[in-house]
Amino acid sequence: MPIQARTEFAAAINQIASEKGVETDVIIEAIKLAALAAYRKDLSFRNESIPDDFEELTAELDPSSGEISIWRGETNITPPGFARIAAQTAKQVITQKLHEAEKGAIINEYEQKVGTVVSGAIQRQEGNTYFVDIGRAEGLLPPPEQSRDEFYTQNQRLKFFIKEIRETSRGPEVIVSRTDAGLVKGLFAMEVPEIQSGVVEIKEIAREAGGRCKVAVTSNQDGVDPVGSMVGQKGVRVQAVINELGEEKIDIISYSDEPKRFIASSLSPAKDVEVSLDEDNKVATVKVPDGQLSLAIGKGGQNVRLAAKLTGWKIDIVGLGDSIEAAEKEKVTAAAVIPSQGEGPVKQESREAKTEEPAEKPEETAPASDVPADDQTSKTEAAPEAAPAEEATEGVVDESEFNKVEEEKIVKEQAVEMAKAGGEAEAEKTEVESEEKPEEKSAV
Repeated sequence: MPIQARTEFAAAINQIASEKGVETDVIIEAIKLAALAAYRKDLSFRNESIPDDFEELTAELDPSSGEISIWRGETNITPPGFARIAAQTAKQVITQKLHEAEKGAIINEYEQKVGTVVSGAIQRQEGNTYFVDIGRAEGLLPPPEQSRDEFYTQNQRLKFFIKEIRETSRGPEVIVSRTDAGLVKGLFAMEVPEIQSGVVEIKEIAREAGGRCKVAVTSNQDGVDPVGSMVGQKGVRVQAVINELGEEKIDIISYSDEPKRFIASSLSPAKDVEVSLDEDNKVATVKVPDGQLSLAIGKGGQNVRLAAKLTGWKIDIVGLGDSIEAAEKEKVTAAAVIPSQGEGPVKQESREAKTEEPAEKPEETAPASDVPADDQTSKTEAAPEAAPAEEATEGVVDESEFNKVEEEKIVKEQAVEMAKAGGEAEAEKTEVESEEKPEEKSAV
């Protein structure tokens, strides 16, 4: 309460109280303590011994005039000229007491702000600890409260979460954080009016600062989409939060009282998951298709780890492992069904191969001289064309048919080689005969 007296001393006391944010009674008590310290120092200057009952001495201050006096019980023992001595020697004591009183008032003010988000600027760095200007107080940003992917520079302005008031070697300090989940909640409260009005409520938050964050939200009013409210039109609301957090990924999911549904949602972006619960041990077994397995686990297990922290359940991920096998089974089944109907091209080709066998056998025993060279060449080129039909029957025909086809193939290759060798011999014979005939004519 300010002093009502209209004197210079009273005006000075009121001004100091207003600037420091403390009560006038605190300033007056600081002056009384400073007066006792000055009296003790004055006794030492005059080579007088300090009385045994010094602790029982009291100092009095007139708030209107500023007159200081020292009393032993009912007796005034103020030495002459003590006001001037007190003014010279008590300045440091008064300053210290006022600083302590001011800091105590600031700490009391910020105790009311614990759990809120404030704007601040990086002031300086001492080792790995940063000091942040958050208004009337100076916040302390220790290494555990610093995001792993952030680099701080002097005068950089950021949003900070006031985590606690902690006693340190310097006295009480305001601890601020950039990694606490409360920072995400406070930033969304600034961007989403529905949170401030209570229509949308953030139920749970699981966060790994600098990496990914999962936020579970619910709506307290019918017709309001909680996820849409958090995202905003074209994602402007959530993008503002992401920009403040340094491009940290944020998954916003709907909260549910049903554990199965909540766990399935918490594993987003994985889909088509099946959840079974062991409520006694609070363990959830989640079956995920192979195509969604990497999404459910996340990089380094981050996604499932955050989901477990968000839901409070231990989550075991199990891959179904049947997507590839089922596809292979379908292919095999389809290939087996076609020949059984008697209409498939594979079976027809195999029948054609069987009917052509007798026609080709006489060619194997025919003399090489009766077959023209051009026909032999065309047969050697056409022979490989029958191979695809035989290869197509593999995996469909039974083992005995497969062996027959292989034997026929070997016989054909031998016949072609024999025909080719016979053709070359016939060609050499005709060349020799053509050279000998002119010589005979010339002799005649």
